[in-house]
Amino acid sequence: MRRLILLRHAKSDWSAAGTPDHERVLAPRGRKAVPPIGRYMAKHKLIPDHAIVSSAMRTRETWELLKEALPSEPVVSFEDSIYEAAPGDIIATIAQAPRAARVLLVVGHNPGLQMVALTLTGAGSPETRKALTEKFPTAALAVIDFDIPDWAAIAPGSGKLEHFATPRGIGKHAS
Repeated sequence: MRRLILLRHAKSDWSAAGTPDHERVLAPRGRKAVPPIGRYMAKHKLIPDHAIVSSAMRTRETWELLKEALPSEPVVSFEDSIYEAAPGDIIATIAQAPRAARVLLVVGHNPGLQMVALTLTGAGSPETRKALTEKFPTAALAVIDFDIPDWAAIAPGSGKLEHFATPRGIGKHAS
């Protein structure tokens, strides 16, 4: 089994006029949203052994905040290939992930991540799939399981959506 975790970067800051998109940083709200998602991942044992992170500043910052909540730090690569990429390009990058990676985290951007999740998911609870279809907000997390021997075998409709979590949703259920 392989597990893919798709994490959209947290809310970015649009206040610095003239900042190139690639260099935009997280907004204060974004910095607050990531630690609860990290704790959710740790609580549910959603621990990646490999991470692919977009090269954009906001995804790097999201990663830096996220890894603090994880019990161990996976191998990480920062990739230009998933910066605002089309779904097919993101899937191609996933397909090239190391065979040793059983749990793969991709930290990227919308609309690409939502489209990847929708493309790859063929099963899962109707409620969870409906929520994913409606919106993939900043700092949201989709977890998709695959019965494949390696990432090169990933295919449309071959995954089962196991979790879809948002900062707002986990905040409602926090104990």
